[in-house]
Order: sequence, then structure tokens, then C-alpha cells
Amino acid sequence: MASLKDIKRKIKSVKGTQKTTHAMKLVSSAKLKRAEELAKRSKTYAKKISEMIEEISLQISKYGDVSNNPYFKKIENPKVVDIVFITADKGLCGGFNSQTIKKVNSLKAEYEAKGATVRLRAIGKKGIAYFKFNKIEMLDQIEGLSSAPTYQEAAKFIKTCIDDYINGDTEKVVIVHNGYVNMITQEIRVDNLVPVDPKDLPESSQSESELELEPDDDDTLLEALIQRYLEYIMYYALIDSLAAEHGARMQAMDMATNNAKDMVRTLTIAYNKARQESITTELIEIISGVEALK
Repeated sequence: MASLKDIKRKIKSVKGTQKTTHAMKLVSSAKLKRAEELAKRSKTYAKKISEMIEEISLQISKYGDVSNNPYFKKIENPKVVDIVFITADKGLCGGFNSQTIKKVNSLKAEYEAKGATVRLRAIGKKGIAYFKFNKIEMLDQIEGLSSAPTYQEAAKFIKTCIDDYINGDTEKVVIVHNGYVNMITQEIRVDNLVPVDPKDLPESSQSESELELEPDDDDTLLEALIQRYLEYIMYYALIDSLAAEHGARMQAMDMATNNAKDMVRTLTIAYNKARQESITTELIEIISGVEALK
């Protein structure tokens, strides 16, 4: 059995860990509230852009074919697929990063089984470290963006993907991230960025629309909206991932704090038991010595 000194040292160490995990839980809780509010506002904006794009594409389809637009072209079996994925820059958030990486590997295998070449574009230190360790090549990688997303950086990152798509270097761009559901739940989300499928856009009030387009302006307006839509989808994915990360970390730190409490309780019981045994042993030795002197 461990000595009283060893047990006491372990109790002190676990209590220190408990304080750290509790503090991390409180920090994540505060950050989660801000990220959650930002995600809600961003989602509303993205939805409105989606509705406008759908409405314009419906107007265009009345006298033309929206699939002629490069952003809407349909490709049944793409030969080159870009997977953009988001992981955290830090750990200690349970299975948050591993779930995203698992989904990326699954999608990669699925597309490669169909004969497609898959190119990875990574955001976040944890995902980058994983694929580097496994010697899997990444086309693009950026650190720091997932922990502090900005619209400008998100737009800059996704522009490279869209330029490759327009130039024909890739035929499909998919984004994968772990999204926020509520404070204790996250879910893996896979969104097809381009080509854009109008069916994936939120339904708008088609019958009540008073939108009118001039034939000379429709392509210009649609292209401008599509570019803004893709930028904002990238930005929203980063915010959504950040909110989910804080939720996952808050939950993980709460569990770690509770586990530390249980360990302190167990060690305290062991300490008291060892102390009692030590005292009992000393009393027996004293009594035995007294009896021997008689």
C-alpha cells in the first residue's frame, strides 16, 4: 500500500487538476455564449442570401437554364474533389476533433472508391497534425483561423477553392465540420459548396415573390450573390465549429472535474484508512512493549 506521504501528494495533485479543469469549464462556458449568439445571427444572414439565390435561379429558369451557370453545373461523378475540413487549434474537447477527422477519412475513401482524386484543405492545428503524422498530403492548410474566425480570412481561404473550381482544377468542393446543436450536443455536418444545388437551399416564398430581373443583369447579380453566399457559408462553418468546440470542451472539462472530485474522495478514504492502520499498529506496538516490561 502507498505511504501516507504518497497519498497526500496525489490528493494535492488531483485537487490542482480539479481547479484547472473547473476554470477551463468556466472559460469555455463564457466563450460559448458569445459564439452561440454570433452563430445565430450569422445563420439568419446566410439563410436570407440562400433565399435570394434560390429566387433568382427560379426567375432565370423561366426563360433559360440555370445549370448553364458554372456554379450550378451538375456533375454526376466528379473526377477531382476538394474536401475542406475544420478542426480545433487546441485539444481537451473530448471527441470533437476525432469525429471530424473520422468523417473526412470516410468521405475520402468513399470518393476514391468511385475513382475520384481527393484533395484536402485543412483548417485547424489538430487536423493538420493528424494528417501530417499519417503522411497524408494536404493541398492547403491554415492554423489560427478556427480559433479566431474572421470574415476576411474566411473569404480569402474559400476564394482559392472557388478559383480552382472555376478554372477546372476541381469539380466539387465539400466542407466538413463539427457543428453546434446545443450546449451538450454536436453533430458532423457535410455541405456541398460548389456546384450549388438549388434543392439544398432553404425554400423561399416562390408564389408571393415580386422579384423581377432584367435578362442582361441576371448572371451578374447571381454570380455576385453566389460568391458572397460561399464566403458566408465558409465563415458560418467556422463560427458554428467554434461554438461546437467550446460546447465540447465545456462538457469534457465538466466530466474531468467530476472525475477529479471522485478521485479525491477515493484517495481521501484511502488516506484515512492508511492513517488509521498506522495509528492502530503503533498502539499495538506500545501495548505490546508495556506488556513485555511487566
